[in-house]
Order: sequence, then C-alpha cells, then structure tokens
Amino acid sequence: MSELFGVYIHWPFCASKCPYCDFNSHVASNIDHHAWRDAYRREIEYYASLLKGRVVTSVFFGGGTPSLMQPETTAHVLDTIAENWSVARDAEITLEANPTSVEAGKFRDFKSAGVNRVSLGVQSMRDDELKFLGRQHTAAEAIKAITIARDTFERYSFDLIYARPEQSVTDWRAELQDALRYADGHLSLYQLTIEPGTAFHTMYQRKDFEVPDEDDGGALYEATQEVMEEAGLPAYEVSNHAAAGQESLHNMTYWRYGDYVGIGPGAHGRITMNGQKQATRAHKAPDVWMGRVKENGHGSHDFEVITDDQLFEEAMMMGLRLRDGVSITGYEERFDMGRIHALEGEGLVTLNGQTLQPTVKGLQRLNGILNYLL
Repeated sequence: MSELFGVYIHWPFCASKCPYCDFNSHVASNIDHHAWRDAYRREIEYYASLLKGRVVTSVFFGGGTPSLMQPETTAHVLDTIAENWSVARDAEITLEANPTSVEAGKFRDFKSAGVNRVSLGVQSMRDDELKFLGRQHTAAEAIKAITIARDTFERYSFDLIYARPEQSVTDWRAELQDALRYADGHLSLYQLTIEPGTAFHTMYQRKDFEVPDEDDGGALYEATQEVMEEAGLPAYEVSNHAAAGQESLHNMTYWRYGDYVGIGPGAHGRITMNGQKQATRAHKAPDVWMGRVKENGHGSHDFEVITDDQLFEEAMMMGLRLRDGVSITGYEERFDMGRIHALEGEGLVTLNGQTLQPTVKGLQRLNGILNYLL
C-alpha cells in the first residue's frame, strides 16, 4: 500500500457555471455554511471510523469554487481531519480558487485556517480568451491574485487552458512566456476538451466555433513541452509541469494509486479495507448528499470492490500518466511483452528494469498506448 493518503473535500458551489466545465458544480445564492460544516464533519468521522491509523499526507479542497467557502468552514474541516487522523507535519493542504479580487482578499484568512498551497483557475492571460471561456475575471485581476498568492502561501500554482479556437503556436508560446513571469514552481496546462453536457458541447455541435484538429493540437502540445522544459518546469504528468520537488503531492496520490477519501457531493475515493481496494462514490446532488449524511452519517453509494483486473487497469492508467512511469512488478504476466517492445521501437515507452515509462512522444499519445497495452 502506498504511504500517501489524501483527503479530497468537494465544495459544489460556483458563482457561475463555466461553459467548458463538466464538474459537479452548482450556482446557489444562499448557502448554510453551518450546515455544510456539520455535514463535512459527520462524513469525515464516518470514513475515519473505517480507516483508523492512517496518516494524512494531503488535503485538497476542490469544486466548484472552494474559495467561496468561508475560511471558518475550511478551518473546521481541517480541525475535524486532525481530530480523527494523524496529519503529517509536512502535509500539503491545497485550496482551489478563482482569481477575483474579493476571493483573493480572503487568502490570508485561508492561510490562517491551515491552507499552505493554492491553485488558481486563471485559464488564460488574454482578456478576449477569458470572455470566451466564460471567466469572470480579467487578466489584470488574475495577475493580482497570483501576486497575492505568491506573497501569502508557501506554494502556489495556476491553470491555463490551451488549444482554443484559432489559437496558433506563436500565440500560445507568447502567452506561456507571459505566464512564466508569474509562475513559481508549478503550472497546470490543459488542452480544451469539449465535454458532453456542457454549454460548449452545444455550441460546438451548432458549429459556433472550431477547436484545433489533431495535428494542430499536437503542435501546441509539443510547443508546450519545449517552452516548459527550457523554463525548468518539465512535465511530470501529462498536463502538469513543475520544478523538482514542487509536484502536487495530492495529485501524485492519485497517479501513484494511493488511497484517498472523497468527502462531499459527487466525490470519489479509493480506499483499502481489509487488504482490499474499494471504490467510493458520493451522491452528486448537494441536497441529496446532505440528506443522506443526516440520515446515515455519510452520503456515499454502496462501496464497490475493485477486482484484480480493474486494479491492474487503474494502476496502469494512472501510473502511465507520469513521466517517471509505473512499476510493473507483480503484473508481468498480464502484459504482452511483445507489445511493450513494439512501443519501445516506436519511441513511445521505455522499460527500465521493472519500470515502464512513457516518453515525451508517448505522453502525447497516451490514450493510444493504453488501448494497445490494456
């Protein structure tokens, strides 16, 4: 079992719904923060009763927009975690935030609550692109929020979305250079994907806009790797770039297939009980989740035992997202070694002892590699 043990807290509320977002987020005008604190406390206590003796190495407040949470709620959640589990002295405590001026002003309060890392949803350094992406902040507000984060927290990161309509490699290189002026150790860079059920999906089907095709998307990806390598922030995962030692510990828990508890509506988890990996999944609707917590002390569906075949597939799918790759020890008989050698011949993976690693070229073609291997 990995020593990493994370706790994910889902805050489901946003000020508005972004057109590209398919996360479990909801716009609400009235939020009973006291009720949410109590519900989080009860669900944390429920999972702690099942997973005694674990040491929490990371906590991640995701959403939704967790920076809309009252800092007192954040403190209450962190206190509850510390009352029910041991927390590592160097635990990473991350809060996702939107770079609006009002929320940025709360950063010091969040630090006092126990947050030591913030992840900002900047998405673009260009005002026209922010409007297209449905963001409520300007580039200037984003820079201000990044500056406050840098001055407040030990560590910070921000996200950008690329492969936007009509985006050229030259434009993207220039935007990346602008972003690197404010980055410090970590950047998350995601290609725009059109997800079913989103406003962008409807607009895309109406042909309101086009996104770069596979060749153009590949050129943007390759330019990303080149710029970030030169800046000393190489990709350690498909979409995440960091200086050495600045990787997101919580996300590494996912990719290393460690255990993590999912708290809040729609949150997923992977936990080991009695030597068996199990999948947890909470009810998505906030009111349903709240009702179940009041009734049962938790808002989860029935746990699902992960079979040996599923365990292998999930471990490989997560581990091969990492530049460092994944150990195949114990899984050798499940692989067609001829296929691994074929991928090596194409320059897509390397097999160093028992570690299977994707190359930079392989990370760009990860879905194809996984389909071929699994």
